[in-house]
Amino acid sequence: MTSTTLSKPTFLQSKIGGLPRAFWALWAGTLVNRVGMMVEPFIGVYLTQARGMSLAAAGVVMAVFGAGSLISQILAGWLADRLGRRITLTGGMVATAVTMVALGASTSLPAIVASMFVLGLTIDAYRPASNALVADLVSPEDRPRAYGLLFWALNLGFAVAMVAGGWLAEADHAWMFWFNATTAMIFGLLVWRAVPETRPEPDRRKGAAGGGFGTVLKDRLMVAYLVICVLSNLVYVQAFTTLPLAMTGAGFREVDYGLVMAVNGILIVLIQPLTADWFGRRDHSTMLATGFAVIGGGFALTALVSSVAGYVLTVVVWTLGEIVTAGIPGAIVASLAPAHLRGRYSGMYGFSWSAGTMLAPLVGTRLLDVGPTALWLTIGAIELVAAAGLLAIGPALRRRTGSTSR
Repeated sequence: MTSTTLSKPTFLQSKIGGLPRAFWALWAGTLVNRVGMMVEPFIGVYLTQARGMSLAAAGVVMAVFGAGSLISQILAGWLADRLGRRITLTGGMVATAVTMVALGASTSLPAIVASMFVLGLTIDAYRPASNALVADLVSPEDRPRAYGLLFWALNLGFAVAMVAGGWLAEADHAWMFWFNATTAMIFGLLVWRAVPETRPEPDRRKGAAGGGFGTVLKDRLMVAYLVICVLSNLVYVQAFTTLPLAMTGAGFREVDYGLVMAVNGILIVLIQPLTADWFGRRDHSTMLATGFAVIGGGFALTALVSSVAGYVLTVVVWTLGEIVTAGIPGAIVASLAPAHLRGRYSGMYGFSWSAGTMLAPLVGTRLLDVGPTALWLTIGAIELVAAAGLLAIGPALRRRTGSTSR
């Protein structure tokens, strides 16, 4: 008679072990793409300084980008379920590369507006496909960890992109567009070569053959969650729209903004992998609400600062809230979605991001015209409303997903 003893996984295995090879290909492509994602956070500064637009005009142009992104998420979610995750992601990245080059070469207002709209259509088209791929490839218990690792890759690349983007913006903005285009192309081709198609077929025995975006919109819990996400995303996107405008308007340089925002990525890179699995095992709605509250407090504190060190401190605060939430939003969507509608559910979740992206410059630039204090206190209050909404729907989320509070 023999017996076996199951060895306890090592620290590293507990953080990254047990995930399929295709997931790591997606992770690597996400990292490469994010390293080059430097146009979007500097676009407001580019439009006002390189193209001479007013704050209001730049806000409208950035809102056009957001409008394209709204359409993108619906279309990409449908394509991910209808044609497949791999072709949707690769096609979106190739189209993004082409559009980046076109935007960098555009000098007239109509050309800039048209390029920004198309870029909105393409740049985030990968999100529904990527989120659905993770749900297809990874077991439910490992999804918060998997989404958290993707979040970590995004921020590892982001830390590099913000510093490099600040330097490139001061040297020549054209370099940003070409570098961003190159990394987008690499991401698309890597997924095409290394990630298999995972799109599940509807289980017709369970009557799951039908359904579409109408099914998603009839899901009242999902709709309530999406509204909350719109509010939260409106707040978060201020870091990339009005924060650079507020800092340059106060006399700081683009490189100062890049360095301040790099702190966000660095903290996430250092801390988030150590905490993601623990937060992922807690009650999702409670953790997400806690993170939102901390994020709101961090943005509100921005009203009190006037130095680079002060801005760094506020970024540290709201980054800690972001670390608490890492991986949880995507896991909630994956738990709510039927398998054959994961692309559409992810598309609607992406729609909430795009809605926040579209509303953020419209709301933020107008509040900034009133004054920085009005901007940051209002933004902080909006995030607290989102946190309260999550606590309100928490019991319904627990019943629906079968999770228990821990």
